[in-house]
Amino acid sequence: MPPSIEQLKREALAALAAVQSPPALEAFEHRYLGRKGKISAALRSVGQLAEADRQRVGAAANALRQELIAAVEEKREELAPDGAAPRDDVTVPGLPPRRGSLHPLTLFMRTMEDIWRSMGFSFHQGPDLETDWYNFSGLNIPPHHPARDIQDTFYLKGHPKHVLRTHISTVQLRAAERQSPPFRVVEFGRVYRHEATDASHEAAYFECEGLAVDRHVRVTDLIGTLTTFLETLFDRKLQIRVRPHYYPFVEPGMDLDMACFFCGGQGCGICGQAGWLEMMGSGMIHPKVLRHMKLDPATWSGFAWGMGVDRLAMFYYRYADIRLAHSGDLRFLEQFN
Repeated sequence: MPPSIEQLKREALAALAAVQSPPALEAFEHRYLGRKGKISAALRSVGQLAEADRQRVGAAANALRQELIAAVEEKREELAPDGAAPRDDVTVPGLPPRRGSLHPLTLFMRTMEDIWRSMGFSFHQGPDLETDWYNFSGLNIPPHHPARDIQDTFYLKGHPKHVLRTHISTVQLRAAERQSPPFRVVEFGRVYRHEATDASHEAAYFECEGLAVDRHVRVTDLIGTLTTFLETLFDRKLQIRVRPHYYPFVEPGMDLDMACFFCGGQGCGICGQAGWLEMMGSGMIHPKVLRHMKLDPATWSGFAWGMGVDRLAMFYYRYADIRLAHSGDLRFLEQFN
């Protein structure tokens, strides 16, 4: 060890041995271990040494710092008055552990589920990884159909007929395999899409899809069911509009909108200045899809819908960016505890 560091060590240990009170110990810390203390000064001087000595002297100075820190702690315990509580008082009650809470999307889906169950719908679960048949072909979206261009997403490597589902419409085929009509079924699940993320779009998000199959089901049944659900969810009378829209697995197809909560229908960034929020796509189940369910379209009819849970939750809880629910930011999540 270079003489200067050795000399500093002898000096510091001798000074520490002479300390007899807590104030004197604090003064020692400032003199030797403070930001402007002697150890720090020794470390700053390392840069002025020859390159061959820098590493050795720097290591020696750091070792001395650690040795003095440990010695100061021992001296502090020696100077503690008789009967004083130790620094770590084991008799002090510990901090209660923080309790976890359900994610706001989980809470919201449970609220939705309660409403659908009250309307006589049962619940179905399907896999995130789907076959081409359930995700596309069986829903009247054959290979090379234009509708695949905006939905083809993540396929399993080496298994080109398996894809992460792009919608929850797969419930239409799977539910029919498990039960005979009449039936009313709802499913929640994550879907995966080609999406440019922004305040109202995510590439991976949750959907709620449902269908009802019975004799003599009409479009008015569909509109009335969805309107009742939304008004029950938001606990108010809503301004609703229905627009025709093409979906391969329904005929006719339609979108259901409601007046924007955020701007009162005046137009804002959330509704794209339209004054309306698109809530869900829907329609009467296509005859081809009914046949794929092994049901006769002459006897059975039905309606289906699909809605984005994340977007609906954003309107329900009144926050302005859909991405917040997936951010993991506790400042956001703790608001729902």
